[in-house]
Amino acid sequence: MSTPRSVAFYTLGCKLNYSETSSISRLFEQAGYQELDFEAGAGIYVINTCSVTDFADRKCRKVVRQALRHNPQALVVVIGCYAQLKPEEISNIPGVDLVLGASEKFRILEFIDELSKAPGKGLVFAGEVREANTFNDAFSFGDRTRSFLKVQDGCDYKCSFCTIPQARGKSRSDSVENVVANAQKIAALGVKEIVLTGVNIGDFGNGGEVVEGMRPKKEAMFSDLIRALDEVEGISRFRISSIEPNLCSDEIIDFVADSKRFVPHFHMPLQSGSDKVLRLMRRRYTRSLYADRVAHIKTRMPHACIGVDVIVGFPGETEADFLETYHFLKDLDISYLHVFTYSERANTPAPELEGTVDMEERRRRNEMLTILSEKKKRFFYEQHVGQERIVLFEMHKDKRRMSGFTDNYIKIEVPFHANLINEMEPVQLQGVLKNGQMAGRFSDRTAFYQGASEVQQLLE
Repeated sequence: MSTPRSVAFYTLGCKLNYSETSSISRLFEQAGYQELDFEAGAGIYVINTCSVTDFADRKCRKVVRQALRHNPQALVVVIGCYAQLKPEEISNIPGVDLVLGASEKFRILEFIDELSKAPGKGLVFAGEVREANTFNDAFSFGDRTRSFLKVQDGCDYKCSFCTIPQARGKSRSDSVENVVANAQKIAALGVKEIVLTGVNIGDFGNGGEVVEGMRPKKEAMFSDLIRALDEVEGISRFRISSIEPNLCSDEIIDFVADSKRFVPHFHMPLQSGSDKVLRLMRRRYTRSLYADRVAHIKTRMPHACIGVDVIVGFPGETEADFLETYHFLKDLDISYLHVFTYSERANTPAPELEGTVDMEERRRRNEMLTILSEKKKRFFYEQHVGQERIVLFEMHKDKRRMSGFTDNYIKIEVPFHANLINEMEPVQLQGVLKNGQMAGRFSDRTAFYQGASEVQQLLE
């Protein structure tokens, strides 16, 4: 069993959560705590939660139980979106000792110092979300070759299905100067790729507290940020994690196409290919605008990877609406989908809409789009067979293997070579493997796999 001065972390959800967990872990390290693996029985467990779906809520409860199995006397702290949305509900989970909201989570050490294990309901410190009006910078380091760099937080959009504004507050951003400084720190740590993260990063530039309903004028735009980052020495790649289609302007697309360090990879949430459903969702674009964005990306960067978020089973989505989405995506020059089954979220307008979709029907629609995504991804990969692209290699969960991504997000999985971790190597892409990844060989013709026959077996 470990000492009380040890801590372990578990992160649910998005890249933004991972960046914040990593920064909070460094606060503990600076205070003298030893970070342990989750299974090692730490004295303190910090669980950073997501609340995009009901599954994420249930997952939080499961992780609490797992932590207490590893150390029944551990202090359990829950932070993140779920903690802000439902602090009292979490405080009643057996074994939870402390719940911290959006404004309190970066002050975690202040609360930990006074915390002790006690039976009964956990302590709650979660103010109103409107109090979350300051920006706390964060970036991840140590668990991946890539670093997730937080540049923006919160959201001013009011999509009818989304709880993120309730969980994270108003849109607010770091300064260009501080983001650049953090990128330089990351470069000094030897990291070669940075993924820019946030809730709505295309809205970068909001800052300062809202006073009498008025927000200070933006001092910079997202385009200003990426131009500044493109000059940071020591970082080989910058990747934009996700950007709203209405904010992914031609200016941004053209800059990425011509930049030194930003890679040809875009992830743009669509959510629905039906204009009727988009209106019900309160999205800020039409399918026509989305198609124009995809077309412009592919005109400037034919090799670009484009990922798409889509929600199925939204209230009011008829079979005709779903098929409109399906065929829109089928005909669109995109690379993969992230498919979400709609789930009702408290305090959002969507559950009040007419036309609730049966859960089995939601699952059927999800399966159809998941299969379409697999076909899209394979087609995208096959278009690049025979090409040479640069791969940044990183560790794999299977210690006998390693994996890496090309600039345009094609995943390569190969046997382990210790001297190639965190290195960028030119690779000739050979073909799609059974597991959906790409096989290849070094450009000096040193095969990843021993001999052409083994490559062929993997491709079959």
